[in-house]
Amino acid sequence: MTDESQAGLYKRVMIKLSGEALTGPEDHGLHAPTLSRIAEDLVGAAKLGSEIAVVVGGGNFFRGMQGAAKGIERARADSIGMLATVMNALAIEAAVEAAGHPARALSAVPMPSLCQPYSRQAALHHLAKQRICILAGGTGNPFFTTDTGAVLRGAELSADVVMKATQVDGIYTADPKRDPKAEWIGRLTHDEAIERRLAVMDTAAFALARENRIPIMVFSIAEPSAITEALSGHGRFTVVTP
Repeated sequence: MTDESQAGLYKRVMIKLSGEALTGPEDHGLHAPTLSRIAEDLVGAAKLGSEIAVVVGGGNFFRGMQGAAKGIERARADSIGMLATVMNALAIEAAVEAAGHPARALSAVPMPSLCQPYSRQAALHHLAKQRICILAGGTGNPFFTTDTGAVLRGAELSADVVMKATQVDGIYTADPKRDPKAEWIGRLTHDEAIERRLAVMDTAAFALARENRIPIMVFSIAEPSAITEALSGHGRFTVVTP
């Protein structure tokens, strides 16, 4: 699908990357070839001229909701999940630098011996220097998903779009992996996504994007250059608009 979304229209881009996207064919952890492929894709996106920020999840190591289901207090489980996002951010930072582009990992949970604490001013400074910013620690608070964290950071940093990288090529009327009759949706509004309870992002993330009038692109990260292609307006993706 070719859309009006073009890299030249987006000065600043927020990419939400799940931890699971880094596992490749493995069950958990980091898959080095997949990590390198995604890092090269991020560098390619930056070379299109946009400033690139990334919010990364931690589900490849630990997910707060799953920990809570196993008897860990939810706030504590979410804190463990935040630490997992820092591990992923450091790995992405190293992979982007290995691909020849400057990067900075910043964490909403301060741990200055490992990476720079997140602040809006620091992130804006790095983006202006064309460094890819990898933002870890979610919002720094329990009970908020990294989807919500991505939209929050997108609003803080005046991002022109939030790109949600998933395992499927957009939003469907149901889970296409479970329902063969699920229909692909090319475009819808934030209100429609909330009303239809489409589970690709949580309601808080959609509501925050709606309030700040930030469009969301949902696309598959499975193929090489997926980010670059979607950012260029090529391939297949869903656009959620204000």
